[in-house]
Amino acid sequence: MPPLGTRKCRLRIAAADHGVLATTGETRPHLVPIVYALDGNTLVSVVDHKPKTTPNLARLANLRRDPRCSVLIEHYEDDWDRLWWVRVDGVGGVSDEPALVEAAGLLLAARYPPYRERPPPGPVIRIDIVRMVGWSATPL
Repeated sequence: MPPLGTRKCRLRIAAADHGVLATTGETRPHLVPIVYALDGNTLVSVVDHKPKTTPNLARLANLRRDPRCSVLIEHYEDDWDRLWWVRVDGVGGVSDEPALVEAAGLLLAARYPPYRERPPPGPVIRIDIVRMVGWSATPL
């Protein structure tokens, strides 16, 4: 099956429930699962209330140091005819700006019910999409 086009990549991204954010660490790549929302040509994620080892998260430090990042969104099941993946490459940024955190929180609450009762406090990660590529075992 040929690579997915941008429209099909967007449909897959909207249908999936999570992805893996890859940032450039000081000594090696750093990967972490995230939930996200697509806002035009921007992917947003917000640091939420779930327990963290430290408030100084590596993903935030990495993006502040080097904004290049990718998010891999994929679907696996034993029926390999249903496999697909989409990779979003972009330029990320981190903000504590209350209006941006609130706006991203509203987008995420529309997708994830736990955020409706307890909005994520932030900061927000905003990834301006530079490129989307994907693959699917079968047509969408």
